[in-house]
Amino acid sequence: MLQIKDLKKIFNRGTVNEKVALTGVNFTLNPGDFVTVIGGNGAGKSTLLNCVAGVYPVDEGHIFLDGHEVTKLPEHRRAKHLGRVFQDPMMGTAADMNIEENLALAYRRGQRRTLKWGVTAAERVKYKELLQQLDLGLESRMTDKVGLLSGGQRQALTLLMATLQAPKLLLLDEHTAALDPKTAAKVLDLTQKLVEENKLTTLMVTHNMQDAIRLGNRLIMMHEGNIAVEISGEEKKNLDKSDLIALFEKASGGKLESDRLLLS
Repeated sequence: MLQIKDLKKIFNRGTVNEKVALTGVNFTLNPGDFVTVIGGNGAGKSTLLNCVAGVYPVDEGHIFLDGHEVTKLPEHRRAKHLGRVFQDPMMGTAADMNIEENLALAYRRGQRRTLKWGVTAAERVKYKELLQQLDLGLESRMTDKVGLLSGGQRQALTLLMATLQAPKLLLLDEHTAALDPKTAAKVLDLTQKLVEENKLTTLMVTHNMQDAIRLGNRLIMMHEGNIAVEISGEEKKNLDKSDLIALFEKASGGKLESDRLLLS
């Protein structure tokens, strides 16, 4: 599904601010995998996702999606194959459009636009059914502007929009980091539900070790621009936080004591 070969990314090359973000990452995501990506600040987690999405051009290496190389494909051409939810709840939706219009944009992604672009009665029924599963009361507010919603409501809506067309790959970039704990837990439960029901291949970056252990069938831990630990199967099912810390310290020779977010 997703194959990454020898991926390198350097910011501000040749300057005093040069930063090596990825140092030759090799990674394969199989169809149906739900992989959580954990790591401290500056480990390369979000950079990896942005390279896959085409936001950042890579300096070296190759990216293959569904058997086709997309390394040099621009972001807008990769977008039709990807679903993405960002850390900022304000991204991913159009604030000046109402809820049903946002859903219509996601539902019709990739279709040719015509003069008949209004939301149909049949679509309205479908959107209402989809919104009901969020359990946020949004099904009775479909004509409300998205800008009036709370951060958690917007993030849940963005997640629904990102999965509406069953993308080849779903990218989640710390999508609950800006939410309060109760709302974050609700969005994560919804994430798991949508991924499992739609059998979505998913790559989820998180700063929270407990979430990384609990969700998905595989876990990778990044350190200084590369993968330090990779765990899957029964080993992941039986994993706890102390085990993961021990594995990381053995692989990297480092400690996580200073990263409170990661240890939460």
